[in-house]
Amino acid sequence: MTTPIKRETPTVVVYAPIGRDGPASADLFSRSGMDAVVCHSVEEVLHRAETDADAVFIAEEGLFGQDLQKLAAWVDGQPAWSDFPFVVLTSKHEQPAVAAWRQRMVAALRNVSLLERPVQSITLTSAMKAALRGRHRQYEVRALLEARERASNELEALVVERTIELERANQELRTQMAERARIEETLRQAQKIEAIGQLTGGIAHDFNNLLMVIAGGLDMLDRRADPERRERLMAGMRQAAQRGTALTRQLLAFSRRQSLAPESVDLVLRIGRMRELLDRSLSGDVHVDVQFSPDLWPVEVDPGELELVILNLAVNARDAMPDGGSILIEASNAPNETVQGHQGDFVRLTVTDSGTGIPEEVRARVFDPFFTTKEIGKGSGLGLAQVYGFARQSGGTVWIESECGRGTRVIMLLPRSTRVPEQPAADERGVDTPGDPSIGRVLLVDDDEEVAALVGEMLEHLGYRVTHAASAAAALSTLANGCRVDVVFSDVMMPGGMNGVELAREIRTRDFGVPVLLTSGYAEAAQQSAAAEGVLVLAKPYRLEELATAMRDAMERPG
Repeated sequence: MTTPIKRETPTVVVYAPIGRDGPASADLFSRSGMDAVVCHSVEEVLHRAETDADAVFIAEEGLFGQDLQKLAAWVDGQPAWSDFPFVVLTSKHEQPAVAAWRQRMVAALRNVSLLERPVQSITLTSAMKAALRGRHRQYEVRALLEARERASNELEALVVERTIELERANQELRTQMAERARIEETLRQAQKIEAIGQLTGGIAHDFNNLLMVIAGGLDMLDRRADPERRERLMAGMRQAAQRGTALTRQLLAFSRRQSLAPESVDLVLRIGRMRELLDRSLSGDVHVDVQFSPDLWPVEVDPGELELVILNLAVNARDAMPDGGSILIEASNAPNETVQGHQGDFVRLTVTDSGTGIPEEVRARVFDPFFTTKEIGKGSGLGLAQVYGFARQSGGTVWIESECGRGTRVIMLLPRSTRVPEQPAADERGVDTPGDPSIGRVLLVDDDEEVAALVGEMLEHLGYRVTHAASAAAALSTLANGCRVDVVFSDVMMPGGMNGVELAREIRTRDFGVPVLLTSGYAEAAQQSAAAEGVLVLAKPYRLEELATAMRDAMERPG
C-alpha cells in the first residue's frame, strides 16, 4: 500500500454515483477546507485511497451490487499502523436483505462511520473531520514507528562502539580495584568509630532496662517479707544480669575479640530446650515451628553463642511481623560443602519468617555492625553482625534470602562435629503472680517480660491493681473491651508499629478518658513528642518513691 504523506489540506474521496449527493457533498467538503475528489467507480476509489486520499465518503446505494470482497481484501491488506476511515451515508430501509447487506459492508470496510439520511451539513462535515483526525493520528504513529526503526539501527551501531569503550573502561576499573580495596578498608574503620555514636541510644535503652530490673528489685527486696516474692525478684535480677552479659557478648562479636569455646552440640536438644526462652521473647501472635532431619549430625560450635544467634534471629523475625506470623527453624545435613575455601561436612541451619522481607537496597548491608533500620532504642544493629561473626569464626558461613512481602530466610552452614554431644543443662525460669486488690487500677504496657514483672510488683506494693498488656495494640483492645483502669503506664519503645507516645495519642483520640504515664530507658528521645501530647515521661531506672510520685502526678494532671 502506497500511503500519502500528511498534507495541510486533507483529501476526501466522494463516491455517490446516484443523484446529486456526489457533487453536493464534494462542494460542502470543499467549503469546509477539504480537497474533495469525486470518483465514479469502486476501482477509482481504491486507487485514490491507495495513493493520495485521507478518507472516503460513500453513499451506500453506490455499493449495491458491487464486489465487497474486493473492498475487504484491500482493507485487510493495509499495513499494521493503518486503519483507513470510511464515512457511509445510509438510508432508513430496514428490510432484512438490506440490513444483512449493510452488516456485511460494515464488516468489510472495518473503520466505518454511518450517517442516516436526512443528515445535516454540520453533522456530515463533523463526521468527516473526525475521520480525518483519526487518519492523521495514524500518520503520526507511522512516523513514530519509522523513527523507532531508525533509532534501533543507530542503537546497534552505538552498542558496537560502546562495547569497545566498555572494554577499555573495564581494564581501567581492574587497575583501580586494588586502590579501592585499600580505601574501603580505611573507610570501614572510620565508620566503626562513627557508629559508636549511633549506638548510644540503643545501648542506653537496653542497659537502662536491665538496670531498672536490678535497681528496682534491690529496692523492693527490703519491702517484701514474702520469701516467694523475694525469690521472684532475685530471679528477675539474675535474668537481667544474664541479658547484660549477652549484650556485652554482642559488642565483643562486633570487635571479633570474644573467645569461642566450641563443643559438640546436638541441635535438636539445644534448640528444643530454647522453646520456652523463645516463647518468652516473642509475642503471643508469633508461632515457632521446628523441623529437623531425623539423622541430623551434631555441630562443632559454642553453645552459648548458638543460643544467642537463634534468639537474635527470632527477635528480628518478630519485629518484621508486627501483626504476627510464623517462624520456622530447620536443620538438615549438608555433606561435601565448600566453605571459606575448605571442603567438608556441614549442617544447614535455616530460620525462616513470614514477615515483611528486606528491601534489596538494604540486603547487602544487613551484616554490617551497627547497621539497623529500626527506630532509636529498638535495636543496636549488632544482632545480625553477631550472627555473621559467630558463623565465620565457627568455620561456617551465613547468607540471607529475602523478598519484600514474602518473608526472610537466614541460612547458616555450621561444621559437623565428630564428637558425641553432652546433654545441655536446663534453664531456670521465673513466673509472674496476679496482683492483689488495690486502691487504683493500672494498665501496664511493656513488651519486656522481666521489666513488666518487676514494675508490676512495685505497683502492687504501692496499692495498685495491675493489668498487663504486651503491646500498644493489646492495650487499646483491653480498653475497648471495657477494662476499667485509672491510669495507663506504658513503655515508650515497643514493637508492633505503635510506640507509647502514639498509644497516648490514640487513647485521647478515642476519648477513653484515662491519663497516661510513659517511661523509657532513653527518655531524651521521647521528651519532645510526649510533651506535645501533654504526657509525663518517667526515666528508667527509677526507684519506688519516684514511681509513686510520677503515678500520682499523672493521675492528678488535667486531661
